Amino acid sequence: MLSDTTRVRLLWALIDQELAVNELATRVGKPAPSVSQHLAKLRMARLVRTRREGTQVFYRLENEHVARLVRDGVYNAEHAGPEVPRHHADEAAPLASVARSRSRVPDSPGSRTS
Repeated sequence: MLSDTTRVRLLWALIDQELAVNELATRVGKPAPSVSQHLAKLRMARLVRTRREGTQVFYRLENEHVARLVRDGVYNAEHAGPEVPRHHADEAAPLASVARSRSRVPDSPGSRTS
């Protein structure tokens, strides 16, 4: 289910919110019928659930476990590149300064020759 980038993008769009098919189609840049097919597969896999309001169908993630799975999968994929992953961007500066400070070894007493 998660090997298709469109499905991952749909799941990512649904983290923390409920969206209608047309809104999802706009967000992932795909035609609504194509998005509906992907959503049907995600629904069969019990990764999303639906709510009907009039003629519109709204989708949301099945539960917090699915949200965690999607977040962890996306965050793990971000580690494949050479850059600092976006989810670590706020931590990058403090970690870099810690690494620099640890690489400097202070002189130990008695190691100096004068």
